[in-house]
Amino acid sequence: MYNQYNRKMTKADIVKNISDQTGMDKTDVQMIAEKFMDEIKNSLQNNNNVYLRGFGSFIIKTRAEKTGRNISQNTAVIIPAHNIPAFKPSKTFVKSVKQNVPVS
Repeated sequence: MYNQYNRKMTKADIVKNISDQTGMDKTDVQMIAEKFMDEIKNSLQNNNNVYLRGFGSFIIKTRAEKTGRNISQNTAVIIPAHNIPAFKPSKTFVKSVKQNVPVS
């Protein structure tokens, strides 16, 4: 069954909404959105976290080494320690979602 609160928004939707709200050309908004994402990716790749007050933080999390399983060969596999990008929403962002999005 379709849940009205579990919809998806794409980058194209975001670009269209910003363009409609600001009157900016869609190609300009698209370029700004791409550059914004590039800056976040480049910062994280250079081991720098990104903090956006009132929104959240893009951070680097370290995963410890662990033992996994190769099911097809029934063997143990060592998964080395590695870093992954993560997003941590701000307290105000979390509070807003809790207040405005009903539990489905």
